[in-house]
Amino acid sequence: MATTQHYIWASGHFVLLLSAFRYFLAWITFKSVSAWWYKASYTGALMSYAIVCHKSLGTPQPNPTYIRRALLDENVQYFILAFFWWTSKPIAITLLPYTIFSLFHALTFARTTLMPQFLPPGPPATAGGPPTPHRFQKKLQVWVKANYDPAMKAVAYTELVILVRVVIGALLFQNSLLSPIVYVHFMRQRWYQSSFTREAVAVTATRIETTVNQQGNPTLTGVWGQVKGLIARWAGSSVAPAPAAAGAGRR
Repeated sequence: MATTQHYIWASGHFVLLLSAFRYFLAWITFKSVSAWWYKASYTGALMSYAIVCHKSLGTPQPNPTYIRRALLDENVQYFILAFFWWTSKPIAITLLPYTIFSLFHALTFARTTLMPQFLPPGPPATAGGPPTPHRFQKKLQVWVKANYDPAMKAVAYTELVILVRVVIGALLFQNSLLSPIVYVHFMRQRWYQSSFTREAVAVTATRIETTVNQQGNPTLTGVWGQVKGLIARWAGSSVAPAPAAAGAGRR
């Protein structure tokens, strides 16, 4: 049976989805939209991640062990990032990863908690056995399972695009200079904790390498070599990878 916390968690995801949809709709149609929708989206994210972080880590404790454990938890990282975006000038694309996560969570919540309340169960699979889920629930479960990995890959590539966006934005004074610093650290953690991120980085680096080599420009090749060296030193710094907590909020 779903608890009050579970409903609050789900409500955060639904708030994020509805607010982000309104914000994206205006963004892609080049219409003005209040930043309220942007903040409402991240308010929903903060609601959901706060619940998950509390469930996985317990009550916050002012000691080094708890703080280190929290900072290595991917849900805490997404919570901190959501708070940072909530306090910053709106950058629409930053909402996309959170929206994808929330879509899958909302669909799963609808299938496991909401649908059974108004959809009749199916016939038992075996004589005398328990009733089976409604066919709509089964179809939704199949869709979520089939599309989960592709969606996570899309998130990984989107997060790389966001990195480029905030770096360029800082150079052009379109966002704060703090944004790329915060986001680079976040991406460093994703490199250690997400196979999807490592794959996206590897594929992107290979494509850049191929393009640079095809140009045959020594200067461009040298610049790319320096960039690769910088990234290698940055990613190779000592950070202990932490396994995802059970019931992770973004999963």
